[in-house]
Amino acid sequence: MAVAVAARRYARALFQLAQEGGRVDTVRANLATFEELVQDNAELQAVLLQPLHPAAERRAVLDKVAEQVDADVLLRHFYAFLIDQRRLIDLAAIRSEYDRLADEEAGITKAAIRSASPLDEEQLRRLRRALATRVGGEVEVTVDVDPTLVGGIVATIGDVVYDGSLRTQLAHLRTTLTGD
Repeated sequence: MAVAVAARRYARALFQLAQEGGRVDTVRANLATFEELVQDNAELQAVLLQPLHPAAERRAVLDKVAEQVDADVLLRHFYAFLIDQRRLIDLAAIRSEYDRLADEEAGITKAAIRSASPLDEEQLRRLRRALATRVGGEVEVTVDVDPTLVGGIVATIGDVVYDGSLRTQLAHLRTTLTGD
């Protein structure tokens, strides 16, 4: 089973359980805290992610860490299950899919923006409004400056790319003028 497929399945199952318990946001926050803790601690990674350590030992360490970060009981059981299934290594992908599901439920769409230059608050507000109209819901944007665009922006929402860059407009003009 591919990592992405497994991560989606586990994330969906966790999300459904969190929904039933009305704890979607709590579980989301706990997932973020735990993943960051594991990513920032090489010793913890070595114990939890290496199959060299027996599952019981990894569960015991996991229980202590979960207790320290006051993890939701649902997540404590989920983490133990992931250890038993040897899928704790997929935690980042599971968290990413869980975040996507939580955003979808909340009606939030994420957009990645590449801009030739930094955008001011007014430009960001207009951009959010235009994208929200396009997708029919709230849009959260992340902006990266990419000087190779020359001018304009490129917005990516899911698999859809809205390319308003000067570089692309010039390429279209060149194609139109040369007939290629």
